[in-house]
Amino acid sequence: MDPKDSTRLPLNQRPAWKALQSHFQSIGTKHLRDLFAEDPARGQRFTAETDGIFLDYSKNRVTSETLRLLVALAEESGLRAKIEAMFRGDKINLTENRAVLHVALRAPKSERIVVDGEDVIPGVHAVLDKMASFANRIRSGEWKGHTGKPIRNVVNIGIGGSDLGPVMAYEALKHYSQRNLTFRFVSNVDGTDFAEAVRDLSPDETLFLVASKTFTTQETMTNANSARAWSLSGLGGDQSAVAKHFVAISTNAKLVASFGIDTENMFGFWDWVGGRYSMDSAIGLSTMIAIGPENFRDLLSGFHAMDVHFRTAPFEKNLPVLLGLLTLWYTDFFDAQTIAVLPYEQYLKRFPAYLQQLTMESNGKHVTLAGKPVTAQTGPVFWGEPGTNGQHSFYQLIHQGTRLIPCDFIGFSKSLNPLGRHHDMLMANVFAQAEALAFGKSAEQVRAEGTPEWLVPHRVFEGNRPSNILLADALTPAVLGQLVALYEHSVFTQGAIWNIDCFDQWGVELGKVLATKILAELESPTEPAISHDSSTTSLIRRYRASK
Repeated sequence: MDPKDSTRLPLNQRPAWKALQSHFQSIGTKHLRDLFAEDPARGQRFTAETDGIFLDYSKNRVTSETLRLLVALAEESGLRAKIEAMFRGDKINLTENRAVLHVALRAPKSERIVVDGEDVIPGVHAVLDKMASFANRIRSGEWKGHTGKPIRNVVNIGIGGSDLGPVMAYEALKHYSQRNLTFRFVSNVDGTDFAEAVRDLSPDETLFLVASKTFTTQETMTNANSARAWSLSGLGGDQSAVAKHFVAISTNAKLVASFGIDTENMFGFWDWVGGRYSMDSAIGLSTMIAIGPENFRDLLSGFHAMDVHFRTAPFEKNLPVLLGLLTLWYTDFFDAQTIAVLPYEQYLKRFPAYLQQLTMESNGKHVTLAGKPVTAQTGPVFWGEPGTNGQHSFYQLIHQGTRLIPCDFIGFSKSLNPLGRHHDMLMANVFAQAEALAFGKSAEQVRAEGTPEWLVPHRVFEGNRPSNILLADALTPAVLGQLVALYEHSVFTQGAIWNIDCFDQWGVELGKVLATKILAELESPTEPAISHDSSTTSLIRRYRASK
């Protein structure tokens, strides 16, 4: 069948899908011990690399035939054409009629990407230049607050993609940050988040970055108004002080100005930038202030390098495609419901949390682009913690539990903070955990150690637990960009095959709408007319009575 024709078929009716189902019946229970015994060189063959990012996927429950069929499925699903449509600026976010161009945020000035008749690249670089100028003024102390003191504290106020990306990037690149500046991040509408963020800060040395495209995001603007009141209280109530202590990452000039922010200090972005794909846009202003414009541009160069690889590399050597295909293999054929991301690098402690939004907000969909029910499971749960902490927490379940949990291990050859044996010990654990998960320990091996027979079952490790290992030389800004883009494009690969819209998030809306209605009922000075279910109605009345 012509691949173009097969894209019109439901996923579970495509020839490659049916072939994978048949193949799974023969390989699904095969043990990694046997796969390595049959192919001793698979540890060298099942690898891929680009620009210093090395992927070893040999400890996956796949053969060369599995990979051939998965690549065939990608081709039958029109993945190559969909990649080109994204890079070209086509409006592939169908439900919102928008282009999807986070790749333009890190494209060089020489590129040209046209959306609605306009080349967007000059605008991207104009914003980057404006960000760099502003960041340098803060970093050098040239920018002065209302009382004439330089800024020493930067507080980013946002939520979702306007928070998770900046928080993750700051923590990941703290080694490169300017240490005489303090950075805090406020996202939760829980007042405790704001109160603790500013408890030890001085208003006259604190700058707030308010990140909201519309400048109406409920949680963000609630926190921004509290920050405004806190600042004015500490600065004598002079309204003009707001312009010295607040900037906006937004496109709503009218609301930004009414807040008291000088619109010259408003940094915009575009409707073709989704929140969870925005850390390399103006949303990354806090990152640029922390690490400096030069390091920020290195971050962008890493993103772009992975973009080029994704767009041009053959699927069988394409890191994002391979990760995406393996995730689909376990999700749809092994019924794996989660993926663990395990960075063995303390600076990446927020990386799993960042990936939760990237992956689950993108691919947590139940209908296809045509609005029809999907015919396969989509969007596994992503989670994780940095090693070696997780080994003393949840690894027990991964090793000996009843659920299959594929793992991505992330490690680096060099530590940014060399300290005795620490890094060798850290990396020994990466390799040991992947080996233990794959090969386990048989009852015979346990008995050979002299273990009493009654204890043998408790000390058996079944193994056959799949994992990937991603290795790089060191965690630099460029490498972080590569890693983020790697997972962005892996998500897109999965969504393209599932034929879902990776770039809308209507599932976020319903709860927000209901919360607005309930908030009015909670704050009503008189008893409101409540028309919810009996549980919600009872809870509202109980809360009102206890206030």
